[in-house]
Amino acid sequence: MKLLQIFSNSLFLKSTTLVSLVSILAVIGPIVIVSAGFWDAISHILKEPEFFWSPSHIVVYTGVFMTTIAAGMGCLLLLRKSVHGSLKTGIKLVIVGSIVQMISGFGDSLSHDLFGIDGLISWSHQPLEFGLVLASLGAVLIIKNREHTKLKLFLPFSIIAFLFFSTWLIFNLVLIFGHTIQCIQIYEIFSSGCSIL
Repeated sequence: MKLLQIFSNSLFLKSTTLVSLVSILAVIGPIVIVSAGFWDAISHILKEPEFFWSPSHIVVYTGVFMTTIAAGMGCLLLLRKSVHGSLKTGIKLVIVGSIVQMISGFGDSLSHDLFGIDGLISWSHQPLEFGLVLASLGAVLIIKNREHTKLKLFLPFSIIAFLFFSTWLIFNLVLIFGHTIQCIQIYEIFSSGCSIL
């Protein structure tokens, strides 16, 4: 543990710079993920072949990688013990959200290998969306904590992103319970949107 602290303190980045990078990547990474998710949905409409390493999936996991980088920098900040209060909570949420996304990504890969094409509702997509919500909430807390800096410009953007991701997750969870009627329209939009149900 002492060795890790020495290593993290020897890095050239100041804590304030790391906090800024964590918050920016924790906002942009999930936006990249969701944008590529919509691209994937359009691919379903166009009946393009579905496989895990499709271009849209690669972009999704580029966003996951961005969030993972944010989480790694957050771990450095925690090791340095240079963050406290809501800032520390925000960083922990980014880290947990990143871990959930990575596990869900592995689960999505397995799902594609075992079942082929999947839909909007699947055992791997909703945990991934939950990871997005956690990471974006963490970004809101971090930016809110740094409201007196230039990061305050990102606050409205991060709040909108968090609200969008939360709404999207709730929408998908509602589909699980009301799928009989709702999936008729969703199926047309997302092609296989309700196939897992």
